[in-house]
Amino acid sequence: MNLISFLIVGLIAGWLAATMFGLSAHGFIGSLITATIGAVVLLFLINIVKKA
Repeated sequence: MNLISFLIVGLIAGWLAATMFGLSAHGFIGSLITATIGAVVLLFLINIVKKA
């Protein structure tokens, strides 16, 4: 999976979590920033695990 795939999945997961738990969402930009950070961290962790 590439970064764009992780971003799309992150946006959907963030939106679903905010909807299910009734959390006040930070809007599209906040979700996009959170998904970007999460995708970068996840890709970093996957690369670490692959090397081990």
